[in-house]
Amino acid sequence: MDPSRNSSEKSAMLYPSAPPPYQANPAGYPPSFPSQPFPQGPYAQGPYPGQPVVAVQPAVFVTAAPLASQVPDYLGYSIFTMLCCFWPLGIAALIFSCSTRNANFSGQRELAGKNSKTALNLNHAALGTGLIIIVLLIIVNIVF
Repeated sequence: MDPSRNSSEKSAMLYPSAPPPYQANPAGYPPSFPSQPFPQGPYAQGPYPGQPVVAVQPAVFVTAAPLASQVPDYLGYSIFTMLCCFWPLGIAALIFSCSTRNANFSGQRELAGKNSKTALNLNHAALGTGLIIIVLLIIVNIVF
């Protein structure tokens, strides 16, 4: 192995002489690119002879706007009844609350209203059942 060759390769790697042509001119246009736009018409030409002008359309984003008056989903009430009252009915109410939220987001107002009413009824049933169980436990502890 030639030591002089090895040192010249290292110095060439550490100190490049000029940037590659694609880095100096990333778009590939000639250095004397005109500042005014290209002429428009059926036979308009790009920066190189024979190259057509490409018109780029702006991006348009369309999003679904939420309804002005959404159906309530009772998600907080469902979480409370699931954790603090009667968990089987609370889980069912939580599922219907999430379904209500999804229906609200997709704009299905009738389905959201039906799911909301079911979630509210399940939450009331879970709260009532939980209160009855708590009262019965207190009575049993006092009597025995």
